[in-house]
Amino acid sequence: QVQLVESGGGLVQAGGSLRLSCAASGRTFSRYAMGWFRQAPGKEREFVAAISWSGGNTDYADSVKGRFTISRDNAKNTVYLQMNSLKPEDTAVYYCAADYGSGSRAPGEIDYWGQGTQVTVSS
Repeated sequence: QVQLVESGGGLVQAGGSLRLSCAASGRTFSRYAMGWFRQAPGKEREFVAAISWSGGNTDYADSVKGRFTISRDNAKNTVYLQMNSLKPEDTAVYYCAADYGSGSRAPGEIDYWGQGTQVTVSS
């Protein structure tokens, strides 16, 4: 069992930055690929970024590539999402995800979800 708790969301102006954190409980954190998804009002949950269990491989949605960076610290059971050059279209609830695999882009393949943290980007 893995429990995930996100933090770091908030309100920021376009062009600004935020850093999301996801703290995981459980001794098997390092066995999971970790990811971030987001869901805007009226839209489906979509993939944002993923990182392998070792941190050696990362994957990004085209819409955030070059602006967002995912990282993890297995000693702290924490995964991060650094978001730079934020745009109003990045506004959404951001969810941390644990995947006992290689880091899936499909929400249906995620094993554990956090409760979400709101990110709002004003124009």
